[in-house]
Amino acid sequence: VFGLDQANVAGLPQFGQRLEFVQSSPERVAERLVDADLVIGAVLLHGARTPWVVTESMVKTMQRGAVIVDVAIDQGGCVETSRPTSHSDPVYTKHSVVHYCVTNMPGAYPRTATLALTEATLPYIERIADRGIEAVRQDEGFAAGINVEAGRIVHAAVAAAFDAR
Repeated sequence: VFGLDQANVAGLPQFGQRLEFVQSSPERVAERLVDADLVIGAVLLHGARTPWVVTESMVKTMQRGAVIVDVAIDQGGCVETSRPTSHSDPVYTKHSVVHYCVTNMPGAYPRTATLALTEATLPYIERIADRGIEAVRQDEGFAAGINVEAGRIVHAAVAAAFDAR
């Protein structure tokens, strides 16, 4: 599991001895991919395209029949060989590695996805309803989540992604 350390995994299920947590770096990723059966790419840069964490040359070193699940595909994917697929045609093989890159993965579970999204966003909606837009302006973290205001793209990463600076 790349990008996690032991402090970030409290509450995750225990998978046994074969799961290893390492700090993510190009060298470490390349080193671990050679023996990986399953790689789950889940990179997120809010409002921006995800960088490639796994390059095509790294994919070529993976064992035949290994699987890549690129959860970041909605933001461009974090694996260079990823391309968007659909729920009706979810997989393809490149360099003998199976790729699952379904866009809108939560769409397969709409009720669960809606409940999770509602639980995560309702406190913010309530705060805006109670205190208006000032609730956003008074909280630096909350304000960082605003992408568009008064018809203008105000989030730098979103503006860059849409070339709308």
